[in-house]
Amino acid sequence: MTPRRRTTVLAGSALVLLAAMLVGILVGPAGLTPSGVILDVVDRLPFVDVDSGLTARQQAILWDIRMPRVVLGVLVGATLAVAGAAYQGVFRNPLADPYLLGVSSGAGLGATLAIAVGGAAGFAGVPIAAFAGGLLAVGATYALGRTVGSGRTEVVIILAGVAVAAFANAIQTFFMQLNDDTLRQVYSWLLGRLSTDGWSDVRTVLPYVVVSVAAVLLHARTLDVMAVGDVEAASLGINPDRVRLILVGVATLGTAAVVSVSGLIGFVGIVVPHAVRLLVGPGHRLLLPLSLIVGAAFLVLADVAARTVMSPAELPIGVVTAAIGAPFFLLVLRRGRVSA
Repeated sequence: MTPRRRTTVLAGSALVLLAAMLVGILVGPAGLTPSGVILDVVDRLPFVDVDSGLTARQQAILWDIRMPRVVLGVLVGATLAVAGAAYQGVFRNPLADPYLLGVSSGAGLGATLAIAVGGAAGFAGVPIAAFAGGLLAVGATYALGRTVGSGRTEVVIILAGVAVAAFANAIQTFFMQLNDDTLRQVYSWLLGRLSTDGWSDVRTVLPYVVVSVAAVLLHARTLDVMAVGDVEAASLGINPDRVRLILVGVATLGTAAVVSVSGLIGFVGIVVPHAVRLLVGPGHRLLLPLSLIVGAAFLVLADVAARTVMSPAELPIGVVTAAIGAPFFLLVLRRGRVSA
């Protein structure tokens, strides 16, 4: 793909993301208008003073409820999609996703323990517990992988992740059975949600997301080289084990951070990179940034569906992403279009 076409594709996808964000902000009973929202955003710029026409209540809804939720959706969707593309590239496994090495199981166990031990009061500690649980699970995966086969092959690490995930799920189930009065809260978190208390969640995950995404994007060329195999990559001066450790580490850091505030949202990290790969090919210099943008837009629109399908009740966003992602992925598998 020529540089000009690459720029056109990225610009077009960025416009789609902006449109998705506008939809996410507008949908709801507050009566916000596109012109009012745009003018109010412009009014927040330095040295600009325009009248948006929004009431004080509408401005509070826009800046304290809708905008933080949409921005959080962008961060979560972008991180999961980029992490999925990185995992698929680093392990050369088309079925890899951000939860491959036990992040989801570790985060779920941490959240379950926080809720079960603390009850309603413990729900405030869920993000910290989930973040710590996700990182500990991946650390255990790598420690186990290094004791079996010296951690030198991606297959050993993946199998270690399966073992750690199964163990964490068993412990989680045990505590859920001991504390069945908290099952509703646990399942509410496990099924995913983007409800926020202002901008606190966004500020919490933003540093981790920036570090994680930037590190992955900087390794785009390296991932293209690693696609040919470890031996060939090593002959070109790349240390596959070191690159794999770095990319898995930063992708896991970002995933654990966003999962800690959003719960477990499946299929974004596996479906979005595949969809993008079908459109633009396997080159990571375009695949990674495009996955970032498409993943962000996809999750924002999925959240809109979660808020409106059963309004005034709210459907867990994980149910929406699974309902969309599972049929798409099955269709791709049926057509034999899954490619590393």
